[in-house]
Amino acid sequence: MGRVVAVGERTRVAGFALAGVTVVAAEEPDAVREAWHALPPGTALVILTPAAADTLGQVLVESTRPLTVVMPS
Repeated sequence: MGRVVAVGERTRVAGFALAGVTVVAAEEPDAVREAWHALPPGTALVILTPAAADTLGQVLVESTRPLTVVMPS
């Protein structure tokens, strides 16, 4: 299986590290976009906070890989 990455506000994604998920804290929109473009090779799944997903908007709609999921609000 590929790598799992969580992107978004530190308080919402930090706990995923306990499950072996690569955590990328991104508080501001520019940091979210940077994190998306710098995803590690082999990333299969990206877990996004609602704010991170809103920031990426159309990029997520147009992307077929990696698989993404948005946390509930």
